[in-house]
Amino acid sequence: MKQDTTVRQTGLELRHDRQVREISIEVIPFHLGLTQERFLLVIFGGQDPAATYGSPARSRIQTSRVKVNLERREIGKLQQELDATKDSLQAFIEEQEATNEELKSANEEIQSSNEELQSPNEELETAKEELQSTNEELSTLNEELQNRNGELSQVNNDLTNLLSSVNVAIIMLGNDLSIRRFTPMAERVFNLIPADVGRRLSDLSRAILVPDLDASVQEVIDNLAPIEREAQDRTGHWYLLRIRPYRTRENKIDGAVILLIDINEMRRAVDVLLSASTQPLLILGPDSNVRKANQAFCGFFGVQAEEITGRNLYEAADGQWNLPALTTLLEEVAHEKKAVEGVEIQAAFPKAGWRKLRVTARPFLQESRGGHLLLLAFEESAETAA
Repeated sequence: MKQDTTVRQTGLELRHDRQVREISIEVIPFHLGLTQERFLLVIFGGQDPAATYGSPARSRIQTSRVKVNLERREIGKLQQELDATKDSLQAFIEEQEATNEELKSANEEIQSSNEELQSPNEELETAKEELQSTNEELSTLNEELQNRNGELSQVNNDLTNLLSSVNVAIIMLGNDLSIRRFTPMAERVFNLIPADVGRRLSDLSRAILVPDLDASVQEVIDNLAPIEREAQDRTGHWYLLRIRPYRTRENKIDGAVILLIDINEMRRAVDVLLSASTQPLLILGPDSNVRKANQAFCGFFGVQAEEITGRNLYEAADGQWNLPALTTLLEEVAHEKKAVEGVEIQAAFPKAGWRKLRVTARPFLQESRGGHLLLLAFEESAETAA
């Protein structure tokens, strides 16, 4: 079965009815047809017992010989089996030794691999510790971000409520003059809707009559100097327009803020005050143009309001107010931006005659960058009156 070849064994003993005879066995392997199944043909061969042993005496002799031969054969058979066992044992020992060597080599390789893996394990352990530390830092950062988000949410809520509560028209613009946020009052005054957020200021219809509003806002962003001036809407309602740069917490300029303050009542009060006052009063713009003159002024100097309103003071009424002392006074007020009182001037006026006056000038409202409205009050000196 192992070698797939014919094997023959002779000298085998067969004991039957107290008789012993020799036989032989031959085993032949074969296949049938194309099948892979293997079959074994076993052939038994032997000699006639009578022919082998003969007469009784001879039979005894033969039996003795047979016994001797059998013992020899048994010994030989045992010897063969012993040799075969030795060979098998030797082969097993050699195989075991080879296996041991392979196991030893494999064990050495495993130990080497363990040593090689020890370093990655240490690196992984270090990485694990670093990752744990990073996770703790991220957890702390996440808590800080949550706190910041809570604070920002609170600030946003406060800002929203503040802008909703302030009765002032405010528009916040970006550097590109696009609208970021506006108050409900600005929504009404500028005719804005929520969809206007993100649109440029120049794209909106102008309810406030300020033709150079875009240029003024850009000037504030570029020069960081606030602008303040009076403006009217289409119905003639007066507002004070203020434009300020939008500064971040890092003190960076990120746009501008437009404020529109209702001063209509104040302007009406000023007009009433000018009309009711018995003291000559004059309001000048930053360009020295006459904005308004009250009745007392017109009566004192004998002029009509339309003769000087809208004209440069130094050129109006044939230049009768083009006086060096008055020019110096106005320049000082414009430079110092504070009131100057009791400056004496004297001149001969065509209709009022020679007059010695005490003039008080004070800034009234800032109308544009670096310029204010000026209120001039004239009082006749006691010497002239005498």
